[in-house]
Amino acid sequence: VPPSTWAPLRSHHPPPQGASSITQPGAALALAAASSPVKLLRAPAGSKGPRLLPVLTKPCSSLQADDFIRANACNKLTVIAEQIRYLQEQARKVLDEANRDADLHHVACNLVKKPGNIYYMYRRESGQRYFSILSPKEWGTSPHEFLGAYKLQHDMSWTPFEDVDRRDAEINLLDKLLSQQAALPPCTEPNFQGLTK
Repeated sequence: VPPSTWAPLRSHHPPPQGASSITQPGAALALAAASSPVKLLRAPAGSKGPRLLPVLTKPCSSLQADDFIRANACNKLTVIAEQIRYLQEQARKVLDEANRDADLHHVACNLVKKPGNIYYMYRRESGQRYFSILSPKEWGTSPHEFLGAYKLQHDMSWTPFEDVDRRDAEINLLDKLLSQQAALPPCTEPNFQGLTK
């Protein structure tokens, strides 16, 4: 039986006066039909198959597709913007650390500075800063104002004393990963063994 012979499903019992039309089956179907592209049609008498069949009465709106595409693009741009802010913050951090390292390398020091050692910075009454290998405890009574302690790394950067343990742990982890990768047999494909452990 062709769909053109089907009849829309209607309620044979109008709602009582004063009652909400939403509570009646016919009114509920009419309300759903007004907001949905799918309608239920009653098959003609004598036809085989289900008596109520859903029929698509109108295509999906292209405006709805445009909204989805715009929302998807906005979500991707938001992620990119967050990544840009993160990279800007990382770049600012690198510049700050470079300025600090350069400043510390200009602090007076009567010793040959060797990577891996910790140096203690003091300030004389004249305002001059200098590095010493003696900590305030080793001095007993420090002759000058103690400003802080720094470890000289092998790349000639400085690590504040309070960050030395964390920095050493990071370097040890990187050395371990590099050693594991170097011990692997040659492979034409990327190998990330050990990076997730």
